[in-house]
Parts: sequence; C-alpha cells; structure tokens
Amino acid sequence: MELDGAKEAPREGSSLPGERSPSALEQNFSKILHRLIGQEARRSNSRDAALRDLGALLEATESNRLFEGCDESHRGIPEVLGQVAKALGKYADPPKEEEGGSNGHSEVAKKAAEVGLLFLKLLGKVEAAKNSLVCPAWETGLGHLAGPIYVFSITHSLEKPWTSPKSQEVAGEVLTLLLRVTECSSVAGFLRGEKEDEKGKFIVVMGLLKPHLNKETWKNNPAAKHVFSWTLKQVTRPWLNQHLERILPPSLLISDDYQTENKILGVHCLHHIVLNVAVLLCLLDLFPILEKAMHWKGDAARPTTHCDEVLQLILTHMEPEHRLLLRRTYARNLPAFVKRLGILTVRHLKRLERVIIGYLEIYDGPEEEARLKILETLKLLMQYTWPRISCRLVVLLKALLKLICDVARDPTLTPEPIKNTLLQEATDCLILLDHCSQGQVKDLLAKILLSCEDRTVVSCIRKVQQVSEGTSYDGT
Repeated sequence: MELDGAKEAPREGSSLPGERSPSALEQNFSKILHRLIGQEARRSNSRDAALRDLGALLEATESNRLFEGCDESHRGIPEVLGQVAKALGKYADPPKEEEGGSNGHSEVAKKAAEVGLLFLKLLGKVEAAKNSLVCPAWETGLGHLAGPIYVFSITHSLEKPWTSPKSQEVAGEVLTLLLRVTECSSVAGFLRGEKEDEKGKFIVVMGLLKPHLNKETWKNNPAAKHVFSWTLKQVTRPWLNQHLERILPPSLLISDDYQTENKILGVHCLHHIVLNVAVLLCLLDLFPILEKAMHWKGDAARPTTHCDEVLQLILTHMEPEHRLLLRRTYARNLPAFVKRLGILTVRHLKRLERVIIGYLEIYDGPEEEARLKILETLKLLMQYTWPRISCRLVVLLKALLKLICDVARDPTLTPEPIKNTLLQEATDCLILLDHCSQGQVKDLLAKILLSCEDRTVVSCIRKVQQVSEGTSYDGT
C-alpha cells in the first residue's frame, strides 16, 4: 500500500462546496480500517498486510498530522483512528468459550502482542503531539482512543487462558503508557477522573462493553465479563453510585449462569456493588425479578436465591474483618438482608450468630454505628426466626449482658445519647429474647440482680422484668 499523503498536504477541490475534503492521510487510515473490518478481513493474509501497513503509516506520519481536521463539525483522522482502535481490539479478542483450546489461545496471544505494539506506536504519537505544544487537538484524538485501548490492555494483561507472558507484558506496557498520556496516577483515576471536575472514562468503557454483556452475546467473548468485573472493582463509593443502571444488569446476568465460575464472578460483582452503592434497597428489590422463574414446590427444599448468595458472601467477609470502616459498612447492610429474606434467614443463623456476637464485643468509636446496626439485625432476626432462638438463649444472653456492662462502664468519650441508645437497643433485644424463650430470660436475670451493684445494669434488667410481667415500659 502506498502511504499517500503521510508527509504531504491534504488535497483540495475534490468535494462539494461546503464539505470538508478528507486528507490523503485520513483516506489511508480509512482504507486500512476497511481492510480490518470489511470482506477482506476474512482473509488472514489481507489482515496481516493491513496491520503491517498501519504500522508503516504510523511510523511515517508526523504526530501533529494525526489530529488534523479536528473541529466542531468534523472529527477527521482522530475519529477514524478510534474506529481503527476498536477494530484492532476485536481482531485480538479471544474466541467463544466452546471454540477455545490451547491452539486458539496461543494464536490470540500472538495477535495481542502484535496489536499491543501498534497501540504503543499510536500512543507514542499522541504523547509526542501533546508534548509539542503546537497541537491542542491531541486531547480530542485521545478521547477516541482511550476507551478501546483500555479495554484491550485489561483483556490481555490479566492472567487468562488466552494470554501469554509476552502478550501480558505488552498489554501492561500499553496500559502504563495510556495512564501516562492521560495524566492519570492509577486505573481508578483514569476511570473516575483524577480531579473533581473530570468525568473519567468509566462511562466510555461501560459503553464499549455493553454490546458484549447482554443475554445473547455475553458468552461470545469470554474476556468481556472479566474486563467488566476487574473494571467495576476499581471504582468505589461515592463514584459508583451514579452508575448503578450500567453495572447492575451485567452483574445479575453473570451471577445467574449455570456455571459455578460465572456464578462466583457475578456474586463478587454484586458484593462490590453492595459495599459501594448507597441504594442497596434498590438492589434487593431487583432480586425477586431475577428469581421470578424459581417456583418452590412444597415437597422439596426452597431453592437458594441471589440474596442468599450475596448475604453468605458478606458474612464470610464480616467474620475476620478487623477494620472499623469496613465493619460499619457490612453492619449497615445486614438489616436490609434480614428483612428481604424474612424467615428464610434461618439458613444463615449459625453464621449470623457468630457475626453478631463478634461485632457486639468490639467498641466502634463515638457513634457506635456498627454495634447499633448489629443490635437492629439481632432484633429482626429474633422476630423472623423466633422458633430457633431458644436453643441459642445462653450465648445471646451472655453477649447482650456483656455489652450492657461494657457500655455502663465505658470510660471513653462516647456521647451520653449514644450510650443511652445502645443500652435501650440491648434492653429491647433482651425483651425479645425473653419472649422467644417463654420467660426464661426473666428468671435468669433475677439471679443476677442479687449480686449486681451497677445501677445502669440493674436498671436495664428491671425494665426487662417489668415488660415480662406486663408492666408498661417505654421501649419497643
């Protein structure tokens, strides 16, 4: 292919009045694009030749020339380059899962390394134009390239069956250069924006992935789900809140698959959403829609639901967690799950019991948010699963009494209103525990009164006795 116009000025006079005439350089890139996506692309030798011509054209073109024609009415070469970048990414995509195999995967890794080198050349030209200070349009060009190049780099930098050490290395270099050119210190900054007034590329990336993550297409490209999952986890609160409608459907779709690997991947995505999106109730409201086809037959055990799976994952992370901020986040979400599952929370009773007792033992700072939410969870748990509570009487009673004693003797700067709220919530839990155990709590507490000298603890115990005996009490 001749590199027409790589050095010379654009031709003029070949277009209608008022229309912009494509430069010879733009036409050359358009021809390469056609060879990558048109009928010719089916022939490997034609595709290989197109890649070689693209590399040669990039080598021969001055960086500033890549962004000519950028104005409000015309995108020029940058728009064509954006389409070329998408075509290159598609060329290096792994095959369908059922079409895989070590042979196909090694071929994909080879293609990825080849495409990665082209992206390095292209980004190098963008960086040169940026540093030259005479081509302000480089930013427009980068806007067309950043999304497709990011998707390519994540697809091939992760350790997957279709990658090789070489393709991973090249893809990693592409990602590093992309971050440098975009002046981003991290992938998270690239996606959400490094500054408050920057939008970031998260919406762009999700837009590129969307066609590959619907019910009909999501298994055509096995990389799409992994790029989605990895990208999702780079963005946290509060930035993730505004993207719920983009991230929830793919997460639910992946978690609903029959393959265990996909179920786990989807549940991990949902777990990240639960922890980082403030609209948890909206998420829980969508679970019944996804599970509408799951009908319970009375002669069989109820099937587990997505809500069960997410709660199980949250409890697994809650038990060993020692960081207070995460403990508060986990605890904040528990009541909503118990409300959603209702009596079916009994499936998780053993693990919930361990989490509740463990969290009640740890001081949570002046606001005591975690312990208050755990007490709210315990109240709901006893209301929904009361027939199973009496066998847990002793362990729950000890945990609640220990909490009351700890709060009563608390030497910290916890405000008195917070202490009073904790004591009242713990007392309400004792009252519910007494109801669930047919009055056994009242009898056990009577023995404690004989030796207890702490006025605050005695006051809480007397409130429980009063309610048990039918005397009025201001609590729940």
